[in-house]
Amino acid sequence: MLHPDIRTQATGRNTENALAEAQALALALPGLDVVGARIIRLPRAHPGLLFGTGKVAELAELMSDLEVDLVLVDGPVSPVQQRNLEREWKVKLLDRTGLILEIFADRARTREGVLQVELAALSYQRTRLVRAWTHLERQRGGLGFVGGPGETQIEADRRAIDEQMVRLRRQLDKVVKTRELHRKSRKKVPFPIVALVGYTNAGKSTLFNRLTGAQVMAKDMLFATLDPTMRAVTLPTGKKVILSDTVGFISDLPTQLVAAFRATLEEVLEADLIVHVRDIAHPETEEQAANVRTILADLGVAETAPLIELWNKADLLGPEEHDSLVRRAARSGDAFLASAVTGQGLDQVFDAITGLLDDAREEATLTLPFAEGRARAWLFAQGVVQNETQTDDGYALKLLWTARQARAFRRLCQDPDPDNGPD
Repeated sequence: MLHPDIRTQATGRNTENALAEAQALALALPGLDVVGARIIRLPRAHPGLLFGTGKVAELAELMSDLEVDLVLVDGPVSPVQQRNLEREWKVKLLDRTGLILEIFADRARTREGVLQVELAALSYQRTRLVRAWTHLERQRGGLGFVGGPGETQIEADRRAIDEQMVRLRRQLDKVVKTRELHRKSRKKVPFPIVALVGYTNAGKSTLFNRLTGAQVMAKDMLFATLDPTMRAVTLPTGKKVILSDTVGFISDLPTQLVAAFRATLEEVLEADLIVHVRDIAHPETEEQAANVRTILADLGVAETAPLIELWNKADLLGPEEHDSLVRRAARSGDAFLASAVTGQGLDQVFDAITGLLDDAREEATLTLPFAEGRARAWLFAQGVVQNETQTDDGYALKLLWTARQARAFRRLCQDPDPDNGPD
């Protein structure tokens, strides 16, 4: 495992912490044994080899002694650099993007997850054809003296990848439409959606399992959860919600994966409340939190739903740090120190979730045509009907409901706003 320090100079991250995260990424892929990890100080990246020739020779000798088969570089490596380094070191090389793609490919279980990984991998491979082919002058088609030189091998390979990506996008569109139908079905259910988001390995799946009794993979491992999971759950306060466990975020997430997994993160866009789960015991918890907030803002959910922070892993803190964070959380008003493992502090979190989702009720009047029996039954099932009379036009209803129930009703029947209804 090699960590070029030039990358962290640009991001301002602690070099040792960045290397530790890179090692955790490597260990998240089954079958890999990390026999060594080094930070390589670089004033600048060399175009052809990334490292200087002296350092490349030094590392080649080290890899030979350790009998290394695979080198992981925690940072971007260009196709030319990868090809040249593999020649010099006589090993297989993966950069940060390639490693994360390998992890995602190993973890994907749902049809959508598999398709998204394949699409991201093809997008990544398309840029690296220069590495895959050393015979770039080889051509197909044409005899040289009739109709031009024909198509080079790399052009044919790029075209084949493009065609496969088109097929995958079509398949993914069908799966996304199915997910959209599921989302529409959930909108008819009178339960709000609570999305758990956070940096990878923050403890989201442990919290999810504690609440739902589900067996979502929860390990001390980066990207233990990949595919989104949703369950209906009744909180200890009696509040019924749909809980969503999402893929963990990470710094320097490959651009191919940001695009490919946007559909997965769309579950967050539908949420009535976002719970940002943080590993408060991690030395870079503030940097991780900033990374999550940036991604949420990029998704467009920063201002569309209320958000609270659950400062998880309180059981790993020392007494003084624990007490200090308790006071700090109390001052913030929207943060809660807790432990998903021990259950410490979760009651406060559940009370806050219930309070934020129990909107103030407002009065409204509504006239439903006699043919709208399904919509009328939904209103009675919600318990929001205070009075009903029949008129020549249909049912005249007096309602007392929350803004969330009003929005759910409009989605149900695509009806115009009722008179005096909540905004």
